[in-house]
Amino acid sequence: MEQQPLLDGSGIAQLREALTAAGYTLEGLSERLGDDLAGEVEGGDIVPALRALADDDPLATLLRAFQAGRTVPADLMAAALAPLPLADAVAAGLVEAHGDGVRATLSLEIYGPWWLLADLAPPARPMAADHVLGITGSSLALADYTVRRPVGSALDLCTGGGIEALHLSQHAEHVTGTDLLPRALRLAATTAALNGLDWELLLGDMFAPVAGRRFDLVVANPPFIIKPGSPSFVYRDGGRPGDAIITEMFAAAPALLTDGGLMQFEGEWAHRAGVDWAERLAGLAADAGLDAWIVEANAFAPKDYVEHWATSPEEDTTGWLDWLHAEGIESLGWGVVTLRNAGHAAPTVRVERREAWPRFGGDVLAWFARQDWLRAHGSDLLAARYEVPEEVTLHVESVRSGTGWAVDGHRLATAGAFDRTPSQERVSALAADLVGACDPARPLAGQLDRLAESYGRDVPALVAALVPELVEGGFLSPVGMSGLS
Repeated sequence: MEQQPLLDGSGIAQLREALTAAGYTLEGLSERLGDDLAGEVEGGDIVPALRALADDDPLATLLRAFQAGRTVPADLMAAALAPLPLADAVAAGLVEAHGDGVRATLSLEIYGPWWLLADLAPPARPMAADHVLGITGSSLALADYTVRRPVGSALDLCTGGGIEALHLSQHAEHVTGTDLLPRALRLAATTAALNGLDWELLLGDMFAPVAGRRFDLVVANPPFIIKPGSPSFVYRDGGRPGDAIITEMFAAAPALLTDGGLMQFEGEWAHRAGVDWAERLAGLAADAGLDAWIVEANAFAPKDYVEHWATSPEEDTTGWLDWLHAEGIESLGWGVVTLRNAGHAAPTVRVERREAWPRFGGDVLAWFARQDWLRAHGSDLLAARYEVPEEVTLHVESVRSGTGWAVDGHRLATAGAFDRTPSQERVSALAADLVGACDPARPLAGQLDRLAESYGRDVPALVAALVPELVEGGFLSPVGMSGLS
């Protein structure tokens, strides 16, 4: 059963009119306050904007109420929400009487061209078990990571307030969202209606509401926290033992994806004593028969992990930490996963570790395209012509010796694949020389004489072994193959 918005169609239209008239949009903030202050508000800091606004300004009233959770005079709130009657806003659960005035019961965030409804976060309101998150670093990271290409159908698992669904609406013909919380779906339905969007929102646990259906793109920010006992907060605690929810994601993907479809999700996985976490995740992808690119962005010691996630004083942090140690969990990884249903009998799987969260949604398809090229040309790599993308750089590392400096290693880097975190790999001197001397006008096989003289080894065999790594990393790009660098 689909969930209905908090307001009917007339109420939604009235609220939209009120927000627009008050300038409670990114465009309106920019016009009233300038781009810098508008950016501060979008980032969650309303204090500079309030300093620039009169206390009785409708925009100031809305910011105080819906972003800071403050109590405001009822007459000011009524004026700010007009033409939506204040009584209708109270009946819908948007605001409530409090002390000598009224206060918002929900957060109404300005996010790019959209509004997003969610629960107010502490200290404005204490968190309840059915808390619905607003904009977080985690949701923004997933949005950055997601491939943005036109698709017919997209699924937002564990949609919450609908932030990922907002993005999906820009390039998917049909958007479906699922969530275990009825409140979350009502807020998501209100977010969709307020922004003039139409989503299919289904109640249920994870994949159950869409059993038997397939999608071109599936995104998910599931409740992946690794902890013992029953869930404290539904948005973060999946109620599964250990990191079983991640195993479920891999296992469910084949039945959810159309041919060529992608699943992209973030999550956490346990690093257990005696178990290689990367091999385990690679095995989950291979067992599912899916191509995979898995990036671990960070790993936390158990103590740091518990301190980070224990947001409620009622949580038993000592018991949590003892449980992690008893389970043999030495650290807890956090990262992003892309799975592709390409129909390959032997899927391509890469698991890697990066020191900071990458923003590389635009590079994911290029990475898979490079893999497809290597799969098609793997028997004759030396016959192809290659070029070096302009953003590739070579970093030579040296160490101090008794007579001066001695070269200790080479790193190739490309900033094109990642906005904030360049792709960088330690390579051999031969690989560095190969990239440096690459001539796109000639097949690679005709460029090996000089390297053979320098290294005096079976250079063709060595180079053939190096090319897949260099192409995969974006350091060499086959000439004429668009979108690979």
